Amino acid sequence: MRMQLKYAGLLVACTMATASFAQTTPTPARRVRKLEPAEVNILGSYYSQDGNHSPVTGGIGTEQLTDGTPTIIVNVPLDSVTNLNVNFGMDFYSSASTDNIDYNVSSASSSDTRTHLNISLSRRNSLSRITKSISLGGSTEYDYQSFSAGAGWAVESADGNREFSLGVLAYWDAWSLIYPIELRSGEQLVKSDKRQSYNLSATYSQVINQKIQASLSADLVYQSGLLSTPFHRVYFRGMELPRVEQLPDTRLKYPVGLRVNYYLNDYLTTRFFYRFYTDSWGITANTFELETPVKFGPFFSVYPFYRFHLQTAAAYFAPFQEHSLREEFYTSDYDLSGFSSHKTGLGLRYSPLMGIKSFGLPFTKHKSIFKGIELHFGSYWRSDGLKAYIISTDLGFTLPAE
Repeated sequence: MRMQLKYAGLLVACTMATASFAQTTPTPARRVRKLEPAEVNILGSYYSQDGNHSPVTGGIGTEQLTDGTPTIIVNVPLDSVTNLNVNFGMDFYSSASTDNIDYNVSSASSSDTRTHLNISLSRRNSLSRITKSISLGGSTEYDYQSFSAGAGWAVESADGNREFSLGVLAYWDAWSLIYPIELRSGEQLVKSDKRQSYNLSATYSQVINQKIQASLSADLVYQSGLLSTPFHRVYFRGMELPRVEQLPDTRLKYPVGLRVNYYLNDYLTTRFFYRFYTDSWGITANTFELETPVKFGPFFSVYPFYRFHLQTAAAYFAPFQEHSLREEFYTSDYDLSGFSSHKTGLGLRYSPLMGIKSFGLPFTKHKSIFKGIELHFGSYWRSDGLKAYIISTDLGFTLPAE
């Protein structure tokens, strides 16, 4: 863990150096106007949860998990119309739940590191007001690897009050098939070790008047391949030995969202979000979220928030030892159960107009700026007994162009 954190710290310095280098390296073409500064955000979070419905042990047992997540996001203007965005992060997690895959306490599955990298490039045509983008990404952990690719298109109205965007994103995932220890007979218990996901999204945003902005979004998600988790146990009525979770090899998801921001005055804004979700597995869900940023002076703001989620159970869910052997598909994963959940918390943001502090770096003659800091505290609980909390921070920096 110490070596991983040391590596993450080294990456921060290297990333800031790279962003500054991209800003200061001269290009053959004559610069038409001064570039906007590069932006670097260093994020970190700590998440902890506990509950008594682990799918690893068939819907009973500990769900204890902790996760520390450092992330670096760098946005570099390459010229006046082109931006490069790099997102690199690591998850250091420890899980008592997955430690029960083989009943060997403190086994290899009890903790792991997930590493992910996403790179996107966008270019805006000032005449047509069209922005096009492409992205590539990947992530890896001990039993799972993923690769993604996407493209985006957006057009803005002449007055800047309306925008319509389309996006496509595809994921190609591969699993290392790790079964519960008592089911390791050498037989392949699931049909595939691959999964593909394809997402088509559309968003329309509108400035309604000086006080109200709104956006409407819709997604269509298609997944195929291994959609169950090979180390999730399912117990049946009248049987002691479990089976491996089995779910259909296709799934369609249809989320639709509405976001409305209402500007009350210089000190108070309300942000409302609603999402309706349904899928081909029988889940229907409604999510409501309200955030009310309050400004205390021009530089400091506080934003309390609340989120409520209500969903029905998937057609294939049943609790511990309530499945029948006649069923083709079965799961005891309470994420697919019917439940209600609440999330509430508080955010703090401090961002002075001229930044908190300027400082020099050895690879540029201009001062960089520690722009602002944001802290976030959240508490989550749901009707099946799962409870969690998260603490996160965001440090913002700018690296001025030469």
